[in-house]
Amino acid sequence: MKNTRTLLVDGDIVAYKAAVVAETPIDWGDGVWTLHAHEKDVIGSMEEFMSKIIEESGCDKVITCLSGDNLYRKDVAPYYKANRKGTRKPMLLKFAKKYLGDKYNGKVEDKLEADDLLGILGSADKNTVIWSLDKDLLTIPAYHLIDGKVVEVDQEEADYHFLYQTLVGDSTDNYKGCPTVGDKKANALLEKEGATWETVVKAFDSKGLGEEVAIENARLARILRDGEYNFKTKEVTLWAA
Repeated sequence: MKNTRTLLVDGDIVAYKAAVVAETPIDWGDGVWTLHAHEKDVIGSMEEFMSKIIEESGCDKVITCLSGDNLYRKDVAPYYKANRKGTRKPMLLKFAKKYLGDKYNGKVEDKLEADDLLGILGSADKNTVIWSLDKDLLTIPAYHLIDGKVVEVDQEEADYHFLYQTLVGDSTDNYKGCPTVGDKKANALLEKEGATWETVVKAFDSKGLGEEVAIENARLARILRDGEYNFKTKEVTLWAA
């Protein structure tokens, strides 16, 4: 009997992109502009994209992962994603997420981001394929759909990306990582000194920051894996060195 394979989709990204593209500015003259969007355009955009990645992945089932409202990372560091406050969201974003969830087996956990659900489900079952545009998902040992092809990220590669992400931080999510350590320097450190936690701590120490700061950044960078979240109690196991 053929094993079924499930495509795990980052619904946040699919919904956001479709909702943005659907918005059209209209000039009514006399300096009056309005922004319009139609639900059918959002649906059409999402359906076209979902059909494409389902075909590319070769999967016969889909789970759409969506972010909850009370993210646990904000308890780890209140400044997490604080830079997004006041930013206007696309008008039909809520509609787009609901449509995706209803049509494509949506999964939401209040404390978790879509990334975490992708990470947990993807690392738990080898009969899954993760799709996301978020580079953070490379920290998950699993099969991934990248540029139309299914590739495997193994444990060693995933752990390397996790240490790398801890070092460089993420300005989009508002955590800084290790000061002055960017892409090239992070890779150079991990390749020369070894892809270990000790290398990360040493880098933070060199900037006058202790392991406590390194751990905080690691916990923000960590995309949850299988065993790091209890679906019954809703408790997250924070990463520890």
